Amino acid sequence: MDKWYEQSFGDDYLIVYKHRDTAGAYEEVKSMIDWLELPEGSSVLDLCCGMGRHSMALADFGYRVTGVDLSGVLLDVARERDDSGRVEWLQGDMRNVPADGPFDAVVNLFTSFGYFDDDRENVKVLQEISRLLKPAGRFIIDFMNAAYVVRNLVPFSSRQEGDWLIEERRSVEDGFIRKRIVIREPGQPERHYDEQVKGYGLEQFQRMAEAAGLRIDRVYGAYDGGAYDETCSPRLIMTGTKEGKKS
Repeated sequence: MDKWYEQSFGDDYLIVYKHRDTAGAYEEVKSMIDWLELPEGSSVLDLCCGMGRHSMALADFGYRVTGVDLSGVLLDVARERDDSGRVEWLQGDMRNVPADGPFDAVVNLFTSFGYFDDDRENVKVLQEISRLLKPAGRFIIDFMNAAYVVRNLVPFSSRQEGDWLIEERRSVEDGFIRKRIVIREPGQPERHYDEQVKGYGLEQFQRMAEAAGLRIDRVYGAYDGGAYDETCSPRLIMTGTKEGKKS
């Protein structure tokens, strides 16, 4: 049986998440550039790049960008948008990235982490980030603030997108924040999708990062650069550095 992440990032995903706009990606990339302190021309890997909004923005700011994603559907959209071929697009699993690097920076954005049931599989993603980075290379992991999400969870919502009715049910189960999506389209059978993300907190990330040879240097609660607060910050945005080999 296919895993949820092998089913959910297809054509319907483009409708469910069509509200994610390119202008927002540019503003977020401006913040990332300041945090990473990378000179123009540096190499950046966008891990789980999706439709390529941030990859394209990074390229526009003068970086050499590689975008990796598991979904062929989303990569097709990214390639279509990248009509001048400025970004290298690769299809692959975040636990076994089909690239050698090394890169000056790796970014993992919009809670594209914590997909796997086993913590060890999620740690593999951090180990891949470490493998792909140059010594003292920089990284950003933009994750949800799980504690904030749990406290502000909206159990049910629905909205209309053209002829489509999209219903979303959210719950916290077994340490995961789960979303069940139902799409109703006139004359068509209902379509169902599941999403889940492990509700990791900052201390768990620090332990996992250390095990992977990464050091978290700064933590932000939003892209405006505000300090992270577990109670009220919407995001958990971590910037850090690949540590040298321990003797």
